[in-house]
Amino acid sequence: MKHIILFGLMTFMIPNFNAQKSDLSLKKAFQDKFYIGTAMNLEQINRTDKKSVEIIKKEFSSIVAENCMKSMYLQPKEGQFFFKDADTFVEFGEKNKMFIIGHTLIWHSQAPDWFFVDKEGKNVSPEVLKQRMKNHITTIVSRYKGRVKGWDVVNEAILEDGSYRKSKFYEILGEEFIPLAFKYAQEADPNAELYYNDYNEWHLGKVKTVTQLVKDLKSKGIRIDGVGMQAHVGMDTPSIDEYEKAILEYAESGVKLNITELDISALPSPWGTSANIADKVAYDEKMNPYKNGLPKEVQTQWEKRYEDFFNLFLKHKESIRRVTLWGVSDNQSWKNDFPIKGRTDYPLLFDRQFKAKPVVGKLIKLAEESN
Repeated sequence: MKHIILFGLMTFMIPNFNAQKSDLSLKKAFQDKFYIGTAMNLEQINRTDKKSVEIIKKEFSSIVAENCMKSMYLQPKEGQFFFKDADTFVEFGEKNKMFIIGHTLIWHSQAPDWFFVDKEGKNVSPEVLKQRMKNHITTIVSRYKGRVKGWDVVNEAILEDGSYRKSKFYEILGEEFIPLAFKYAQEADPNAELYYNDYNEWHLGKVKTVTQLVKDLKSKGIRIDGVGMQAHVGMDTPSIDEYEKAILEYAESGVKLNITELDISALPSPWGTSANIADKVAYDEKMNPYKNGLPKEVQTQWEKRYEDFFNLFLKHKESIRRVTLWGVSDNQSWKNDFPIKGRTDYPLLFDRQFKAKPVVGKLIKLAEESN
């Protein structure tokens, strides 16, 4: 938009510098760097949340389903698959030419109880669990072969100290369940990218075990293309240096990095509280300090934190395949009410009115200035 000012016979076109460029978007700014993505919930997948859908189409080049592709939703009863929501999700991604991610094939949480037990409620044999894993993975990956471009094959199997999580998968099959899952996925779609995904992935013990896992899979001829770093981070932890060291370690193991579930909480860390009821009430209040919005100084610090992380991602763009936000707007974030009911958080790039926060423009500028 321009204003026209006449001086005698001369006409001057004065640009309106307050007008926003309609073609500016995260998707366009990062198109030569890495995919920029978001998680989609059911309201977005089914197009009932129209404001979010418009943001997703304009701003993001990759999508992942927040819940509907987890095993408890896809196969709630053995042999009975429910594909309606997942089909709609994949169709949305295809229609909008997005890099589609499947999340997640094997995860101890949000898995149906039948997966691990027989008719008497006892643990199934290793042979039965292997067959159930193979059937689940093969059925799903084959259905979306060539359409879903990358799969979180195994999710959250390693603890921060580097030990294996004592899940039902581990209890019945031991460490073998991870290479088996990747083998089944690779057989079902040889061209899809295959990832291991986890949180707190900068902890030294976890970095050591995951990088060794990558090397072990490769030594067995089993393909793993990437490691997913969930990046649910706070204002202070982890440090940028800690995160960079983890990126370098994973890249050195010969895989691409995916920043898979990025959100930055502006709230104080909630871990640790007293059993005393009076203390707990006071503690809960202390852990929810910004009920009506972030103070300006906190907002500034929060924006700087996002800029620091994106500067890091751009620095290592050769090693990073994708950066995915875990949601679109603050009102939809899982960080609200977690882990204390009533908490109000502001971890995403769009506010509760679905408006882009100032940090969006800053991230676009960072991308445009990056070589």
